[in-house]
Amino acid sequence: MRRLMLLRHAKSEWPDGMDDRERPLAKRGRKASSRMGEYLAASGLVPDLAVVSPARRARETWDLARPAFTRDISRRVEPRIYEASAPAILGVIAETAPEVRTLLLLGHNPGLQELARTLIGTGSQSALARIERKYPTTGLVVIDFDIEQWRDASPGLGRLERFETPESVGGPAGD
Repeated sequence: MRRLMLLRHAKSEWPDGMDDRERPLAKRGRKASSRMGEYLAASGLVPDLAVVSPARRARETWDLARPAFTRDISRRVEPRIYEASAPAILGVIAETAPEVRTLLLLGHNPGLQELARTLIGTGSQSALARIERKYPTTGLVVIDFDIEQWRDASPGLGRLERFETPESVGGPAGD
């Protein structure tokens, strides 16, 4: 089994004249990042590897979520997932080493939402409908696959294990 966790970056600010990649987290986003990290750790959702977009808001989301875990987690900043399409993100997933059983991707919409909709074949229909309506900042989708290698992850093979938002885990609202 392989587990893929898709985490959208937390709520960010939009300072005038700032490059999109350099946008920092808003106060609400910093709180939601820490809370989602606590939720992940308490729920046993511990990644073997975190692949993080190079955007500042994504890196800050991980930096604030990461301390909740009791063991070291490898992190790789991956430029190819910055504002990427679902197929591009799936290409990055396919390259993941076989020893990684649980992979966390921390990136952006609409790519993460598209990817979740593409990969999920079974699971809670109400949760899937919620994902289709809105994938808020700091939203978390957990998809399980009965596959041997990450390159075997393909459309419709995933089972939606859960969909959580900052509000559902007791944190500040997403957007």
